[in-house]
Amino acid sequence: MPVVTVNFHEGRTKEQKREIAERITEALVSVAGSKRHAVSVIFNNVIREDFVIGGADEYRVDID
Repeated sequence: MPVVTVNFHEGRTKEQKREIAERITEALVSVAGSKRHAVSVIFNNVIREDFVIGGADEYRVDID
């Protein structure tokens, strides 16, 4: 019974989430042999100000 959690910023549409869930499900069915009805995909929408990478705001990226 695979349970996949997807964390990303808010703003994805219901249609986008359905397609993401479908593709994840298809991968688990075809690669791992999971039963389609046993795959669960959970979406966690994180507001941008609560998403931190490397200890800093994600938009503070130093590019040399």
